[in-house]
Amino acid sequence: MKQPPREPKVVTFGCRLNNAESEAMQAYADAAGLDDTIIVNTCAVTAEAERQAGQAIRKLKRENPEAKIIVTGCSAQISAEKYRSMPEVSGVIQNDAKLKAETFAALTPGGKRLGTVSRILSPQENAMQRAFVQVQNGCDHKCTFCVIPYGRGASRSVSFETVAAQAQAYVDAGYNEVVLTGVDIASYGRDLPGEPTLGYMVKHVLRKVPGLRRLRLSSLDPAAIDEDLWEALAEEPRLMPHIHLSLQAGDNLVLKRMKRRHLREDVLRLVDRARKYRPEIVFGADIITGFPTESEEMFVNTVDLVNQCGLTWLHVFPYSARKGTPAAKMPQVHGAQRKERAERLRVLGDELAGRYYRSLIGTGTEVLVEKNGVGCTPQFAKLKLLGAPRVGAIVNVKCVHFEKDSVIAEVMETA
Repeated sequence: MKQPPREPKVVTFGCRLNNAESEAMQAYADAAGLDDTIIVNTCAVTAEAERQAGQAIRKLKRENPEAKIIVTGCSAQISAEKYRSMPEVSGVIQNDAKLKAETFAALTPGGKRLGTVSRILSPQENAMQRAFVQVQNGCDHKCTFCVIPYGRGASRSVSFETVAAQAQAYVDAGYNEVVLTGVDIASYGRDLPGEPTLGYMVKHVLRKVPGLRRLRLSSLDPAAIDEDLWEALAEEPRLMPHIHLSLQAGDNLVLKRMKRRHLREDVLRLVDRARKYRPEIVFGADIITGFPTESEEMFVNTVDLVNQCGLTWLHVFPYSARKGTPAAKMPQVHGAQRKERAERLRVLGDELAGRYYRSLIGTGTEVLVEKNGVGCTPQFAKLKLLGAPRVGAIVNVKCVHFEKDSVIAEVMETA
């Protein structure tokens, strides 16, 4: 007996921007009626990310032999021929086409006419409890280790009116938290008439969408936080007290060789200023270990900066040489050293996160209820909840005890 067709599925690798784009592709694929189709949205930030995507594609085909596998994303943009040559892959979509309805309509037999795009799912129907709104794509800053500008092109911004309308649509669907995401959101607006800043757009969204309970930002370049954004952070409690920095390193010579636009002193001033405005703020950071020419002393400078800044959430990965980038031609640090330094920094990250979690015991806070009995605080701490509040709701909780690297919180009432 023939099995009924499955719904199209999107498998996502990489950043929050990819998550936002995957949601849009899912809607387009649904509307086009792409049954038995799997779309793999790849990442190219490291060679390991590309390896994982290839591994996943082979596994997906083994588990779904009748499905068509379509590959897109940054890795597919940069290494299109590699994916086209895989027997498991039915097609490759370039990054500039993956968010166009006609792209998915063309994948149907005979180019079937596209129907109405699916409605936005409510938090209860969707696997995600927070909504991602893409505000910007591409990057104009060619860091020496990065291939993303080659995969996504120059920086392009979404109008602030459109961003506000998308946020309102999510609020209307029942979402309490929206995340503004992009490749380099701090560069927002430079390509738009009047050159509105990220901070101007944030203020506009919060003013135009009064029903939005929480607004969160994805990773920020420490060199590009504008004055409007500082004002919003200081004055608007709905802008979450959580900044994730695209830090990458804490040694000035390494930062210079990476072609970053900030120095360690800039980061120290940034966290100082943010804490004056919002004492409860918590910071995260992306950090690369074992960048070419990095000595042990340079690595220790990064560790010292993490401690001086009081960072809490660390996203650490060992340097991965990307063909065609300037860093790939520099003297390389041995792979084992890269991994060993990454592990040391991850251990420190676990200690810092644990220290922060312990500081919450006995305090009260609001959390956004996620699936599996987890709640997310404004500072992006994940708490285990006693009770079963509605997924997607914001509730008041009291942190009662620390258990196996997690804080257990008792639900008090809906906020």
